[in-house]
Amino acid sequence: MNLFTSESVSEGHPDKVADKISDAILDAFLAQDPQAHVAVEALVTTGQVVLAGEVRSKAYVEVQKVVRDTICNIGYTKAEYQFDGNSCGVLSAIHEQSDDINRGVDNGDAENQGAGDQGMMFGYACNETDNYMPVTLDLAHLLMTTLADIRKEGKQMTYLRPDSKSQVTVEYSDDNIPQRIDTIVVSTQHDDFIKPADDSREAQLKADKEMVEQIHKDVLEILMPRVKAQITSEKVLALFNDNIKYLVNPTGKFVIGGPHGDTGLTGRKIIVDTYGGKGGHGGGAFSGKDSSKVDRSAAYAARYIAKNMVAAGVSDEILVQLAYAIGVAEPVSVYVDTKGTAKVKLTDEQLANYVFNTFDLRPKAIEKKFNLRSPIYLPTASFGHFGHNPYTALMFVQGKEIRVKMFPWEELDAVEKIKTDLL
Repeated sequence: MNLFTSESVSEGHPDKVADKISDAILDAFLAQDPQAHVAVEALVTTGQVVLAGEVRSKAYVEVQKVVRDTICNIGYTKAEYQFDGNSCGVLSAIHEQSDDINRGVDNGDAENQGAGDQGMMFGYACNETDNYMPVTLDLAHLLMTTLADIRKEGKQMTYLRPDSKSQVTVEYSDDNIPQRIDTIVVSTQHDDFIKPADDSREAQLKADKEMVEQIHKDVLEILMPRVKAQITSEKVLALFNDNIKYLVNPTGKFVIGGPHGDTGLTGRKIIVDTYGGKGGHGGGAFSGKDSSKVDRSAAYAARYIAKNMVAAGVSDEILVQLAYAIGVAEPVSVYVDTKGTAKVKLTDEQLANYVFNTFDLRPKAIEKKFNLRSPIYLPTASFGHFGHNPYTALMFVQGKEIRVKMFPWEELDAVEKIKTDLL
């Protein structure tokens, strides 16, 4: 069997807590100072948040309040979690951005602003799902968003705690077409909701076993029907079958979790953030970085190009790589790989030339295209940066009301031009 697997994690996973803190701080600066340069990292552990990074901004942000509000909104509000937004320590070691970096980025020519760092960024799209994402990752995210909805509603599975993970394995044919779901893994943190009859080891093991059995039952009878009810694609629904292996909390009891169970760091879930391992990744994290950092902005641009190309019918699958040098505006290279699925009489090299000549890939142009100087980043820090439907949101950041377009790099507004040019 040719099996491929992707994972997702909840917003309460310790690494995602760190990502959300970093992006909440970024949004708070951008809400007051759209030209702020921000690169903030977070570390979260038992009862403690440590911030580090660089900021160049005219704004003042009450960082401790942003951190605490973010943690509480995730759901860490109880002392028994050993990580509580109302009582955890917050240590900030944020300092001013290096003049050496700023000199290369802010060169006095706004349109030709240099890239904030060197590196390569990837964009990917395929036609496995309606949102042009790999089906393994799309389903893994859907499991996590649905479980979070159930937890926050507080009506079913009331024992749920914020930390959880999912994993979906799909069998593919030799020509890379999804055939069926093979395995679904769900691991969720939970309350100690069944108490042992006495202090004996046997009673404890019996209580633990009963908890796992209840969670397994609820995943099958509550979570999975809600997941399937949200899927509108017939070809994705057809992947479900009676022989799926469900592994629910396979290690057993999962009461200790979140930052108390495992230290979290910004940028440690970059594959969850992107394409679940199906597309490439240049290695640079997204969260906490403003759009002068091409790690983030160019990765968004590459996804936009890949998605519009597949939606236009250029290929069934496409990988786009962009590479930059620090302080230089134009990308040093553009690479396209259609994985042998191209529907046009052009080589991948010719498609790469088309991308380079058609899309303005200078950092400032990318910023303008997607309005990346807006406080739009907190929603990206959980359940992936790609595959969401764009929407307009009214946000309140640092007491300021702002109307912004969320996930603008997911727009399909280049499809008609691509069709005219290439098909």
